[in-house]
Amino acid sequence: MTPDRQRLTEGAIALALFGLTIPVANWMIGNVGTACVPNGPCIVPVWPGIVAPSGVLMVGLALVLRDIVQRRLGALAGLGAIAVGTLISALLAPAAIVTASAAAFLLSELADFAVYTPLQRRRFLTAVFASGVVGLVVDSVVFLHLAFGNLDFLAGQIIGKAWMVLFALPLMILLRRRDERLGLVAA
Repeated sequence: MTPDRQRLTEGAIALALFGLTIPVANWMIGNVGTACVPNGPCIVPVWPGIVAPSGVLMVGLALVLRDIVQRRLGALAGLGAIAVGTLISALLAPAAIVTASAAAFLLSELADFAVYTPLQRRRFLTAVFASGVVGLVVDSVVFLHLAFGNLDFLAGQIIGKAWMVLFALPLMILLRRRDERLGLVAA
């Protein structure tokens, strides 16, 4: 497979996985956790004594996958993924939180894009980590404020999403090394 074809294939896979994080997050919230609150979310421990709705894990992963989409397919594809993801988020979110879900997704992914884009060519891992952290904080603050009018669950939201960003970093190191070895150029 040529380097360009490999880059496009990997970008398409990352884009598909990115799109799947939203319905998977919605499904997890109602079905996966160590406890499920009646008429509420299923929760998972994210730190000793701190829990969060299980869907936060997919949100953290979405931030990293969007970075890969941009790296493989370019900035316009990254922005397109944000637009489509926002629409999917608005369509799949429960009616009571549709605005909070869509706004949090849009603003967090744009914040991720704004941090990742200038850093990614020179400091790829720093870009992935920094943009992920900024994105997950924005997502958590916007969602909690709009959905519930408070930030009571902020710590759990941030920690849960941060785990996924941290778990993805070794994969990003391997990706970067392989890109350099094969001469793959980021889009």
